Order: sequence, then C-alpha cells, then structure tokens
Amino acid sequence: MTHTRRALLAGAAACGGVGAAGCLGGSEGAGGEGAVTEYDCGDASAPEPDAEYRPALGAADADVVVQAFEDFTCPHCATYTTEEFPTVRDEHVEPDTVRYEHWDFPIPVDEEWAVPVASAARGVGARQGDEAFFAFTSTVYESLGEYSLDTIGAAAEAAGADPCVAIADAQTESYADPVSTDRETGVDRGVQGTPTVYVAGEAVEPTADAIGSAIDDAL
Repeated sequence: MTHTRRALLAGAAACGGVGAAGCLGGSEGAGGEGAVTEYDCGDASAPEPDAEYRPALGAADADVVVQAFEDFTCPHCATYTTEEFPTVRDEHVEPDTVRYEHWDFPIPVDEEWAVPVASAARGVGARQGDEAFFAFTSTVYESLGEYSLDTIGAAAEAAGADPCVAIADAQTESYADPVSTDRETGVDRGVQGTPTVYVAGEAVEPTADAIGSAIDDAL
C-alpha cells in the first residue's frame, strides 16, 4: 500500500475523540512554508530512504523491548524526550537485555512539520546511526514551536550529519511511508495520544520511574 501525507493526515482526523493524556490533536502549522534557509545547499537531494530503518538502542533480541510512540510536534513528547528519556536510557537500557525503540505517531499536532521533522530524523539515523538519531531528536525538540528548515539543519549538524541532506529529507518528506506505517501500527495497538510507551507490550505512564519499574518487572 502506498502511504501519502494526505492519507496520513486524513487518518489522523478520523482518529478523533480520544481521551488519553498527552497530545491528542492540533491545528495547521503556523510557521509558513519554511522554504527559506540560511544553508547553501545547492543541489543537495535526499538519498533513497531506508524503509526498514527502526531507530533503536539495544539488541534486536533483547529480553525486554520498550516502544515509544511520539509526534515531533507534540509538547508532551518534547518534555518526555528531554526530561524522562535520558534517565530511561542511562539507567535502564542495556544492550543485551533492554531495547528501546522510537515509533512515529504524527497525530499531528502541527500538520506542517510533523512528517518533515520525522523524515529528517529518520534520514539522519539511517545514514549516521542510532546515536545520531537520538541526538537529532533531543536537539530538534528544543526548537518545538519554532521549527524551520534552519532548525532541522542545525539539529542535523549537532548530530554529526549533513544538514542539507536532512533539509532535503524534510522538504520531500522522504520517510512519509514508514512514518505512516508506524502510525497505523500504533492505531492498531490502541495508541490515542502521545507520548505512548509500551514495555514488553504493556502500556505504561511515560515517566522514567514507571518505565523503569515495568522493565524491572519484565526482566
């Protein structure tokens, strides 16, 4: 099935009337088209996307898997990623026993930027590795509410990636298909708002304490 941004947003609208805590919906982006950038990117273009790429920390066969569904335009996701995730990562993620996975779930809070930022993040990770993906994520969330092609480029640079290629990923929404597939998976699992976190298949509160306790129980 071919997923398009229009289909993704239509699906988001059809998923209204939710009651979970966190981000549940939003409005049209207010930042303009974001086509102007200070980067001299020339003819930079986005490489063929790696549709199989899954941003993750830890081994694929780890004993416990943590799955976090996020919308890059959700303020609650920004708070979770900048305030809770670092503790989860430092104290609970273990390469052989606990795996942490990022899943995209654009509600979207901001229709203009949700898919472009997710595409840029995935592109950075697919080319530079998972550490770069999570570095980009932490940095770009600091610009939530003020997204632009420049903030995407700057976050890519901070993660050690080519800013112009990340900008091209955003402009072309190169990862719209896998982002849409992630969202469909979330809907099938009952995700209604973001962030939603599962530990060993069970939904938990998106706090470091709750996630850590659930990991301990599952080990």
